[in-house]
Amino acid sequence: MNHTPVTPRFAAGKAETLAPGMAVGLYGGSFDPPHAGHRHVALTAKKRLGLDAVWWLVAPQNPLKAAAPATLETRIAAISALIPEPGHVVSTIEDRLGTRYTIDIIRHLTTRYPQVRFVWIMGADGLGSFHRWGHWREIAARVPICVIARGGTPLKWRLGKAARQLSHARVQPSAATALVKRGAPGWTYITAPLHAEASSLLRRGR
Repeated sequence: MNHTPVTPRFAAGKAETLAPGMAVGLYGGSFDPPHAGHRHVALTAKKRLGLDAVWWLVAPQNPLKAAAPATLETRIAAISALIPEPGHVVSTIEDRLGTRYTIDIIRHLTTRYPQVRFVWIMGADGLGSFHRWGHWREIAARVPICVIARGGTPLKWRLGKAARQLSHARVQPSAATALVKRGAPGWTYITAPLHAEASSLLRRGR
């Protein structure tokens, strides 16, 4: 898959502080617009994994989506309003690196900060399409993955290609904090009170 350069427009935020021993969740997406379902995923992951911080990685353009999203400025402001709790960082690192691919971000962060424990966070819908991501097996080999279930989660997402091929590395939710400390490979599927709100419905109303 060819990479399409994206011209960086934003400087690093002051909250993007990393120190050895920190446990940081990486939560990527278009967030177009961000909604209660996204908030549910981020809050649940931070609490259940015992994370020091969750970075919301705002994608300039999702390569799996043809439609152009709202501007980065608009989405950044909306996320900041949605989740003002401490420990949640809205990051434009994807824009600054000039990439649209998760693997580039993970390679950059794990290489530059080897003493930080990173974990990739996604909603259950992301697990269903994970096998379509570029270098998805390398992503799973570099960082542990936490999948959070939310409203309308069909069984097929838990039984998809990526879930089947990574079944050997799945751990129980009760061992989620140990998974973060141990590192990759490994993933867990956590259920919690669900939110059924969907970005597509909000875009339709907008």
